[in-house]
Amino acid sequence: MDSREKYLGEFEHVVLLALIRLNDGAYGAAIRQLLHDQIGRDVAIGALYSTLERMEKKGLVISRLGEATAERGGRPKRYFTVTATGQTALKRARNAMDKMWQGVSVCSVGNV
Repeated sequence: MDSREKYLGEFEHVVLLALIRLNDGAYGAAIRQLLHDQIGRDVAIGALYSTLERMEKKGLVISRLGEATAERGGRPKRYFTVTATGQTALKRARNAMDKMWQGVSVCSVGNV
């Protein structure tokens, strides 16, 4: 893993957290809905899947196909799970943010 891949982007970070929160129910529409409900972020399904596929190539997540369902026209849902590498990346990102926030008060952030 090169130095660029050691750090998560904000969107990767929130997607990984969504997968953990959704557990066995982490598929495209559910992830998208959780991001909307929890942080008010509307995400195009194509952008979400592009990110998930990129994270899968990096080894941060794995995917599996569920059962085909009639309501989806016989197509299966694709479920995602955070890997050990993804969990490590999340811990690293949290530790980095915690360190950066030390000594910063809300007042010193200003109008950010």
